[in-house]
Amino acid sequence: MANKVHVKTGDMVYVLSGKGRGKKGKVLKVLPKEKRVVVQGVNIVKKHQKPRSMYQQGGIVEKEGTISSSNVMLICPRCNKPTKIGKDVMENGQKARVCKKCSEVIDVIKEAKDDK
Repeated sequence: MANKVHVKTGDMVYVLSGKGRGKKGKVLKVLPKEKRVVVQGVNIVKKHQKPRSMYQQGGIVEKEGTISSSNVMLICPRCNKPTKIGKDVMENGQKARVCKKCSEVIDVIKEAKDDK
């Protein structure tokens, strides 16, 4: 069975716990098997990189590390607050992610099936 994460790439999220607590950022990558996400500007790690070729420069590279997906909460684009996500089936058969605070549709997950 596929592991599911409640956020998608490109979502704005609020970090709930850890050393980046209180920060907001965009989800750059989702790793559903590990249930982890990479958030822009959160959990910056330093990697000591050796030059691989004559033209590549080595040094200390800073990049975003992963954090657990349970430590982030989606920010609703309409009410601009961290919120839980509900799933709702609309009258035309589409399935959508919905903000629990303002009941606004965030995006459509599945399109309606055409029965012909």
